[in-house]
Amino acid sequence: MGEIEDAIERADREAFTKDPPKTLKGQIGFLLKQFGSAKAVAAELGVTADSVNRYRRGARKHPRADIAAKIDNTVKARWQPLVRRRRQKQAAATGGITVETRARFGYTAAVGTTDDGRFRRLTVHLPATYAQRLFDARTSGASDQEMRGIIAEGFKEVYFQDGGGRATGLSDVEITDIDYLDLDY
Repeated sequence: MGEIEDAIERADREAFTKDPPKTLKGQIGFLLKQFGSAKAVAAELGVTADSVNRYRRGARKHPRADIAAKIDNTVKARWQPLVRRRRQKQAAATGGITVETRARFGYTAAVGTTDDGRFRRLTVHLPATYAQRLFDARTSGASDQEMRGIIAEGFKEVYFQDGGGRATGLSDVEITDIDYLDLDY
């Protein structure tokens, strides 16, 4: 996973309206509701159906570390997917997306101006069209570089050109050397 993909995943997890179950019994109970049977849960986790039933009853309280991690990841992946989709849909329709980053920005500009890339710390709210493009790119399996390009275009329009009010000769913005990047929608 790339930096942009990781940022979208973090933003999705922050969309939880209620925390996922933390106890082993609670997690297994949730997975049983999701998959419908102990056999299906066992197949997903790579354990036996008897183990799943022991976890559910509380007869076995401490699974191996790798199985515990698999249980936790499986629960998080299935917890409130409708909330995540609803927030993404809202961001893509009207809300937009806020990008906070510290990265090196370089750009192509008119002769006589500096185009040397430099680190900047920026927090910019991008319009809904960029959120929609970013989510569509992610869904279609775009590379991290392609998603960076979408964010860079948004930064060019909103931050560098201020919606067309300045830096009109700026033709291309590039994001490199990302120190950190966070998304919120």
